[in-house]
Order: sequence, then C-alpha cells, then structure tokens
Amino acid sequence: MNVTDEKNAPAGAEQALVSRDKVIVRTSVIGIIANVLLAAFKAAAGLIANSIAVVLDAVNNLSDALSSVITIIGTKLANRRPDKKHPLGHGRIEYLSAMIVAALVLYAGITSLVESVKKIIRPEAADYSAVTLIVVGAAIIVKLLLGRFVKSQGKKVNSGALVASGTDAVSDAILSASVLASAIIFMTTGLSLEAYVGVIIAVFIIKSGVELMLEALGDILGHRESPEVTKAIKQLINSEPEVRGAYDLILYNYGPSRSYGSVHIELPDTMSVDEVDVLTRRIQAKVFTETGVILTGVGVYSFNTKNSEAAAIRNAVQQKVFSHDWALQLHGFYADTAAKTMRFDVVTSFDVEPRECVQTLCEEIKRLYPDYSVLVTPDVDVTDL
Repeated sequence: MNVTDEKNAPAGAEQALVSRDKVIVRTSVIGIIANVLLAAFKAAAGLIANSIAVVLDAVNNLSDALSSVITIIGTKLANRRPDKKHPLGHGRIEYLSAMIVAALVLYAGITSLVESVKKIIRPEAADYSAVTLIVVGAAIIVKLLLGRFVKSQGKKVNSGALVASGTDAVSDAILSASVLASAIIFMTTGLSLEAYVGVIIAVFIIKSGVELMLEALGDILGHRESPEVTKAIKQLINSEPEVRGAYDLILYNYGPSRSYGSVHIELPDTMSVDEVDVLTRRIQAKVFTETGVILTGVGVYSFNTKNSEAAAIRNAVQQKVFSHDWALQLHGFYADTAAKTMRFDVVTSFDVEPRECVQTLCEEIKRLYPDYSVLVTPDVDVTDL
C-alpha cells in the first residue's frame, strides 16, 4: 500500500470518518436542544426570583449550546476532502473550533464573575419559589443524564470535544446543585449565599475554559502519542520475521482519527531491494488495518550479518554509549570492516544538548577504533521507547 495522502486510504477509512461525524453532529444537536431549553427555563425562573446564581446557571447552559453549534460547524469543515492546498485534509479545524469554544467559555466565566462580585458589593434579596426549585432540580437530573450520554458517545468515536462537553455537563449539574442548595438555605434560614455561589460557578466556568484552551493548544502544537498506540504499531512491525527492530516512529496528527507516520526498521544486510519493497508495503497495510495510522514512509537500517568482527564492534560501541545516563537507545548500527566505517543513531534525553553528546561519543569511539570513520546521528525520544 503506497500511501501519500488521505485519498489513498482504503474506502473503509472514509466510511468510518463519515459515521464518526454523524455521531458527533447528532449528539451535538441533542445537546443544543437540551441546553437551550434549560437556559430558557432557568433564565425565566432566575429573572422572576431575582437570582443572579440561577441566571448565571442559565448563561452557562447557553454557552454550552453555543459550544455544540461550533463543534458541529468545526466537524463539518474538518470533514472536507483533501485538496491541492491541503493534501492531508482539514481535520485540524476541529482543534481550532475547540479553541473558539474555549474562548467563549472563558468570556462567559469572566462576565459571570464580574456580575457576581457586583451582587456581593450591592446585594439584592432574591425571591425563590417552589417553581424555581423545581426548574433547578429538573435541570440537575437532565444535565447528569446528558453528560453521561455525551461523554459515552465521545469515547465511542474518539471525539475530545464530546468528551469535554460530557464532562462539563456533569460539572454543570454539580454547580446547579449548589444553586439549589443556596436557594433552600435562603428559604429556610434567610441567609443569602447566591452571589457567593455565583462566584463559585464563575470560577468553575473559567477553569473549564482554561483547560479547554490548553488542551486545544496542545493538539495544535503536537504532543506525544499515547504509549498504547506506539506500542501496538511497533509490535505489529516487529512481528515480521525479517525485522530486527522498529525505531524513530513519528506520528503526525491532522485531526481526530487522522494520523500519519513514519518509521525506521532494521533489516538484515542480505535482503534485496525487491524483498524490502514487498515487506514495507505489507507493514504499511497491516499497521493501517490494525491501528488506522497511515505510514507515509518506512526507512531502513542495515543490520550486520556477514562477519563476527562487526558484531564485536557493535557490542563495544554499545557498552561505551550506555555508560552515559543521557543515552536512552542505540539503533541502526552498521560497521563496514573493509571500508573502516561505522554509523548508528543514538536517542538522547531532553535535558542534554544532542550535538555535544554526539561530539563526546565520536571522540570516545575514535579512541577505541582510531582507523574508523564514525558517523553518529542524534535522535529524540518522540515516542516512548
């Protein structure tokens, strides 16, 4: 399977993306309807009762509905087919839409905090009724059920936006419970806590917005892939009898469920180009079928099999490399005893300067083998080793 862009992926991949988008849109529409209705009832009840806490709870529901609208728009845009300007698709639009949602949540939280502080400075007595309590109580139940549903659907289709929305809905239910508790306390004791409850709600909204923003920024900047995925890919590659090891696995995320990657494999120096071609195509097909990751490139390291002298040199070099704490891995070693050359890659930790490490290793190995030309290439621990 020679993969260069999303258009080359099997038809099943496109069908899976379409199905995923339908689930996201359907779930988001349900969330919009529920949140708009809750916002309307809470706003009416809050205005009638002159309760800032209930009104802010309604604003929170309205921001959730708006977030779902943006999620739908982002999903639709992200599902556009690859084109000449964007050959790897538009999947990262989902991350941009998540940032917009985070900005809206932050705005709602800051506005709520300002209004709550105003109520603390200039308090106004609330006038709760049984209807207000019933509306808030019903909202708690609806939010709990909605949160569980949205979160489960998000996990089902690997949608961070839906998982975040579901978690946020459960948090909203807890906040609504605090509003209900403050109303009951006021009706039974005359003690007004709603402005302070409003501050707590605002802080939770701001916290949620900051977390969403940081998560979206992390997706855009790129972060370490989950160990489960990298381990599964390496196990699939290493299951091939000819492969002596899989290294330098790098995954590129172009949106949820849109991952591309490259890897180096170590093969015996006796294999022909034709055999390597058949093997790498088989690996690409297997990795895509099992994990959904499209390997756009499979590089090759040559492994010495022709003489014992090269193996002895490898053992000595490996011992020297691992005498340093910052050396995490050595791979791609090959020694040409006739031409007096050796080459290998070394993975260094993030707390050292790779170029200085390479210079140190070259000097140490040259002292061991002064007749050899030494080429050391530094690598970074992009995925878990």
